[in-house]
Amino acid sequence: MNNIYWLWEIPLAILSFVFYKIMKLVIGILFTVYLAVNKTKASQWRFFSEKMIAAPLILPVLMTKGPRWNTHAVIGTLGPFKVEQEFALDIESANNSAGSWIAVVYSFPTYKTITSLESNKIACDNKWYSVKLKPGKYTLGVRYYNRSENLQLPAIKVDGNDFVAPQVMPSDVNNFYYDLIKAKNWFYFSLHYYIFTILKLRGILPESFIRGEYLPVGAPDTFFAYNYLEKQQQLQLDIDAEIVNNCNIYFTLYDRSSLPLIWEQITTTNYNLAAPESNSYYLLRIRPKPELSDIKTDYNFQVVKKDNLVQQSKICMN
Repeated sequence: MNNIYWLWEIPLAILSFVFYKIMKLVIGILFTVYLAVNKTKASQWRFFSEKMIAAPLILPVLMTKGPRWNTHAVIGTLGPFKVEQEFALDIESANNSAGSWIAVVYSFPTYKTITSLESNKIACDNKWYSVKLKPGKYTLGVRYYNRSENLQLPAIKVDGNDFVAPQVMPSDVNNFYYDLIKAKNWFYFSLHYYIFTILKLRGILPESFIRGEYLPVGAPDTFFAYNYLEKQQQLQLDIDAEIVNNCNIYFTLYDRSSLPLIWEQITTTNYNLAAPESNSYYLLRIRPKPELSDIKTDYNFQVVKKDNLVQQSKICMN
């Protein structure tokens, strides 16, 4: 890129960054007020679906709290709810609904990750699994991978009392992703314009800053690989055979508004993606296969070669 490009790209990215931070704060406050007024919503499962994102304020909330859509998992959220000592999750329902799942507890209203429950690390001897928490308010996010046809979000107990009953979901609940790109507008484009820019400045900006912006609520027990992809630039991925054999590898390509364009599961060591028609960025989520509980997810991602037409990247064992 020439210097003239950066003369306008960096100021626009800074404006986008500031706009995103302001909107995240404003929308977060509005959503907190919304939940305070509609108290019943906080004690009901909310699962990502066409109906959910059509509700007032929901899409702007998702586009500011966790904007890198996980198109491969069925996702449910709950809360905020007050805890004095512990909460318990019905792992029997979760195990019957998905071959692999993760439940993440976040603080409220800061949405910092407090702890997580991963299906491959929990024994199935009991119906319930309890987690001790400090007194406070929390939210819960559940992600189902390798899902079954019969989907049900689990019952939850708080401090030994029933808090929410199981929630049945349709098997085609994720079909809304196919039309999500239609939500693209100037607002979402402006919110996430800076992401492409900071990815291009990856060799200059701190990696911790880039990851924090790109993955504000990235799930534990998952390895993430990501980068930008320029217009008319083909992606070629080379993945170690051991990773392919031991892990589920999920790929999503986003447009510059952070709306999903393409998503699929990678099952081969070589993956090629045709050049997109516009500047975009991608994310790979790598998780151990359900039957392999002791597999590490500490891998190495590197861009081996890039030019105007091709980006060659590699994921290998550390």
